Amino acid sequence: MPEAIFELEISMEEKLSQIENKYEELCARSEQPDFYADPKLAAKYLKDQRELEPVVTAFRRWKQAKADMAEALAMMSEEPEMKDFLQDEYQAAKQEAAELEDKLRILLLPRDPNDDKNVIVEIRGGVGGEESALFAHSLFRMYSMYAAARGWQLELLNYNETELGGVKEADFLINGDGAFSRMKFESGVHRVQRVPETESGGRIHTSTATVAVLPEMEAAEVDIRPEDIEMQVYRSSGAGGQHINKTSSAVRLIHKPTGIVVACQEERSQFQNREKAMNMLASKLYEIEQERLDAAVSGARKSQVGMGMRNEKIRTYNFPQDRVTDHRIGLTQHNIQGFMDGDLDSMIDALTNAAQAEKLRAGGEET
Repeated sequence: MPEAIFELEISMEEKLSQIENKYEELCARSEQPDFYADPKLAAKYLKDQRELEPVVTAFRRWKQAKADMAEALAMMSEEPEMKDFLQDEYQAAKQEAAELEDKLRILLLPRDPNDDKNVIVEIRGGVGGEESALFAHSLFRMYSMYAAARGWQLELLNYNETELGGVKEADFLINGDGAFSRMKFESGVHRVQRVPETESGGRIHTSTATVAVLPEMEAAEVDIRPEDIEMQVYRSSGAGGQHINKTSSAVRLIHKPTGIVVACQEERSQFQNREKAMNMLASKLYEIEQERLDAAVSGARKSQVGMGMRNEKIRTYNFPQDRVTDHRIGLTQHNIQGFMDGDLDSMIDALTNAAQAEKLRAGGEET
C-alpha cells in the first residue's frame, strides 16, 4: 500500500485556514480607495497583515507540497515506468511538508506581546574593579554595533565613564522593528576572561558586567502615582557636550514605594530628560509586575531559555581561547572578536530556536 499522505491535525489546519481568510480580507481592505482615510486604523491593519504573512506563506507552501505528494502517488499507478522518479518526487515533497509543519507549529506559538517594542538596555560594571568597567564598555560597543548592523537607532539615556574609558553605567534606548524580540535574551551576568589592559604581568583575570533588557513602556501604560516620585536635578557629567553641564538639566527619579532609581542626562532640556526617565521607570515597574505575576502562577513551568535574571550568569567571553559560551543552551562559538564587533545573530538565533523548542515541548506535555 502506498504511504499515507502527510496530514496536519484537523484543528491546526482549520486554524491556519482561518488565518489565511483573515489575511486575504486584510489584503482586500488595503486595496480600497478610502483605506488611508483613517491613518491610525490603516497602520493597524497593515501591521496585522505583516504579522500574518509569514504564517500564510508557509501554509500555502505546505498545501502545495501536499498536492505534489498526491499527484506523485496518482502518477505512479498511471505511469509505472516512471515509478523511481516519481518516488523521489514524492519523498522530496513529503520532506518539505514535514519541515513546513514544524515551521507552522512554531509560527503558531503565542507571541510575546512585547516582541515588537523598542528596548531599554542597562549595562553595569560588576565584579573586577576597573576591568569590569572596561568590559562593560566593550559590551556597550558590541550592542551599539549590533544595532547599527540591523539598522536600528541607538539613543543614549545615561552614561557614566571611568577615567580609563570604562563604563560605570550605560543606559540606552534601541529603536527598531523587533528590537525586544532579538535583545531580550541578553539579560543577565556576562563574564569575561582576558588579560586586562591594566595588567602588566600578563595574567588572565575574570570579571563581570550585568545587562538588563526591558521593553520600553510609555509612562501612561503603567500606573505611577505622582506622589510616589521624588525628582532630583543635577548637572550632567556625561558625554552630552559642555553646554549640558552649564545647567541642571539631568534628572534623577526615585520611586519611593520600590526604591527604584532612574536617571537621564543626555538631553539638553530638563523636560526631555524627565520624560525619558519616566519611561525608564515605567519599564522597570512593568518588569517587577511581570515577575510577580509569573511567580504567582502555581506549578507553572519556567522556560529553560529566556530572559536571564540579573544575578544569573548567562555567558562567558574567553579571549585566550577565542570562544564565547552561552551557558543556557551550552553553545560555544569561536571568533570572539567578530562577536564583540556585533556579529550576534547566530547566537541569538540559537537562543530563539531553543526557546521555541522549549515552548513546543511544554505545550506537548500539557496536552
